[in-house]
Amino acid sequence: MLNPIRLIFLLFLTPLFAQEEIVQSVYFETNKFNIDATQAAQILDFVTKTDSSRIESLQIYGYCDDVGKDDYNRKLSNDRANEVKELFIKNGVKSKIIVTIEGKGRILIEDDIIDNLPEVRSKNRRVDVVINLKPQPKAKLDDIPGVYTTIQKKHIVGDRIYLDKIFFDRGSSKLSLQSKNELDKIARALLRYKTITFEIQGHVCCTPPNQKEAIDKDTKKRRLSINRAETVYKYLIFKKVPKERMTFKGYGNTQPLGKTPDLDRRVELVITKI
Repeated sequence: MLNPIRLIFLLFLTPLFAQEEIVQSVYFETNKFNIDATQAAQILDFVTKTDSSRIESLQIYGYCDDVGKDDYNRKLSNDRANEVKELFIKNGVKSKIIVTIEGKGRILIEDDIIDNLPEVRSKNRRVDVVINLKPQPKAKLDDIPGVYTTIQKKHIVGDRIYLDKIFFDRGSSKLSLQSKNELDKIARALLRYKTITFEIQGHVCCTPPNQKEAIDKDTKKRRLSINRAETVYKYLIFKKVPKERMTFKGYGNTQPLGKTPDLDRRVELVITKI
């Protein structure tokens, strides 16, 4: 029997600190791309119950497990995505809001995963339906003690520098040009305040309940927050910040700020020594 559809909020298909997205996943049996009536009703309900005034676009991504040849999996994942698209079109969803229909092929599994391998693979045989929502006013950080958006002359251990202008491409750990320009400023400040030692922390928001980390689309590994933290770490080394002053770590979705999801998609510098 197919796994039930699950409503989830993800990061791995979103840029950091950017547009809010909600995702619903449809799971498939091995080598199949058809959708049964129950699942069809649920996924249509997902779209129709979303606030239409906030819907900006819709994206459909198909995936396969890691078994089989790449060409076969690419076609199967594409067939799964197109099956969902046709379902939407037949039921009145306007084609102009569907901006992406893409089969992404197989999802690789970490080499050290041996427990529950069939279950892991079953969750990779899916289509993610992504609704892009128009942004709501961003929550403020002013009332969170010890959180700053710039490096100050006087900090204490535990202070967090929230990098609110650091952006990544969708589901990627590659820095944008804007982000590099912002990190140049951060690097200059760190070189000015030479005693600050810190941990670079990567965070993501709203992954499925059974997953604390998001997938990096470039590596297809579930370590997006780690990769983003490491990217910032390597860039600061490139800008001559001594690596002895820095460590990096990805925390996935385990440390929400208790505000809105957009604030949980973040990279921070956490002061560990002054």
